[in-house]
Amino acid sequence: MVAYICATCGVQHEPSDEPPGSCAICEDERQYIGWTGQRWTTLDELRAGHKNEIHDDLGLTGIGTKPAFAIGQRALLVRSAEGNLLWDCITLIDGATVDAVRKLGGLRAIAISHPHYYSCMVEWAKAFDVPVYIHAADRQWVMRPDAVIELWSGEAKRLWDGMSLIRAGGHFDGGTVLHWPGGAEGRGALLTGDLLQVAQDRRWISFMYSYPNYIPLPASEIDRIVAAVQPFAFDRIYGAWWDRNVASDAKAAVHRSAERYKKALTTRL
Repeated sequence: MVAYICATCGVQHEPSDEPPGSCAICEDERQYIGWTGQRWTTLDELRAGHKNEIHDDLGLTGIGTKPAFAIGQRALLVRSAEGNLLWDCITLIDGATVDAVRKLGGLRAIAISHPHYYSCMVEWAKAFDVPVYIHAADRQWVMRPDAVIELWSGEAKRLWDGMSLIRAGGHFDGGTVLHWPGGAEGRGALLTGDLLQVAQDRRWISFMYSYPNYIPLPASEIDRIVAAVQPFAFDRIYGAWWDRNVASDAKAAVHRSAERYKKALTTRL
């Protein structure tokens, strides 16, 4: 049996003799089925034409696939004396990547912001013999169930070295961001995937229910997201793609961006 991978979202599914009939994540209105129809690939096929690049991204180690695959996000390695955390995940994992991460201290755990980045999380977890933390509110989107997946509930989960997972919601009910108090030279950082989406003008962020289908979130949900991160000190936000970061003044950026977003929802042009 083969654990097939959706070519549009990059999420690996439970092993089967034939490709699944559909990808539930892509059929959801927050994603989309590729314009040429549902297509599947495998890790072996992906390894034949892609490789991972590993380099610094504003003080963190980024891991991304080249050429870009599926949604194209990069993962981030948060290094700690108490154990490294891989934030978000990418589909491609190969021997060279495993060796490189081990040279950087390996992993203690993996944490993922939301289902679009579940990718090959089980393969990554098994390679490093670590758990994957995802919020229980998103359990229905786990396409490859496995004992390595640890569901957590509530509004926050304490990790180690002061790090915390925060349920922000918005894009998905269990949408999670990571607070890293040691980030930004000790001023604190949030790792947000695209739940708090760093805009092209990187002084700003934005929020959406569906990015590819341009469905906004209501003002009440924006207020809830802002309230969820408010108790935490942070001066920097790391987004989901290379260099998509708010380098400084990030907490103020969240507040002014939220107010701009809510104003746009109610203002007639």
